[in-house]
Amino acid sequence: MPNMRIETGAHPVRRCILGLAACLAFGLPGVALGGAYEDYFAAVKLDDVNQVKALLQRGLDPNIIENERGDTGLILALRERAAQVFNLLLQARGIELEAQARNGDNALMIAAYKGNKEAVAALLARNAEVNRPGWTALHYAAAAGSDDIVRMLLDRKAALDARSPNNTTPIMMAVFGGHIMTVKLLLDAGADATLKNDQGMTAIDFANNAGHKDIAEGLTYRLKKAGKL
Repeated sequence: MPNMRIETGAHPVRRCILGLAACLAFGLPGVALGGAYEDYFAAVKLDDVNQVKALLQRGLDPNIIENERGDTGLILALRERAAQVFNLLLQARGIELEAQARNGDNALMIAAYKGNKEAVAALLARNAEVNRPGWTALHYAAAAGSDDIVRMLLDRKAALDARSPNNTTPIMMAVFGGHIMTVKLLLDAGADATLKNDQGMTAIDFANNAGHKDIAEGLTYRLKKAGKL
């Protein structure tokens, strides 16, 4: 990098402007290239892999975030089912797999919720974190009734009774969504259907409140048979 000297006595605003100009000119990490921010996220949404590749080659940080939800390009690619861009970003230098949107969503969670088995497998192959505090990918897979992904996560030692910030568990999410086969899968794996969330609700309460009578009856039968009810 050429030697750029800023006078010590320069006005602080002028120093800031000069510093920003230098970053933009030389593509330092964390700073978007001029005009590239909108192009990048538009290209991600359109699965325009060539445009995204060109911007990355110009020095664009793959971990910059968009304004609406605070998504990175990787998370947005999963939301938009932009498979080619996702695969490109997954291999990008410096990509942060555990980066979170403002609501706490990360790439593995969105892939799980979308039922994107290929993306989940690719993220797990890169050692994406399965168990984390709060909401987890297993909560999201259970909420969507994505049984194959539930199995994939359980194979990677996902916590069966992971607690969300309000102590909701994955089986409660599966019950609320009416996903009876997912509920059975989690029960067979050892999920505890007697646990309560912060509102004092069990999985049976979730089933009754959501109008899933068949699930409520099935849970009641299983718990009585196990001597837990």
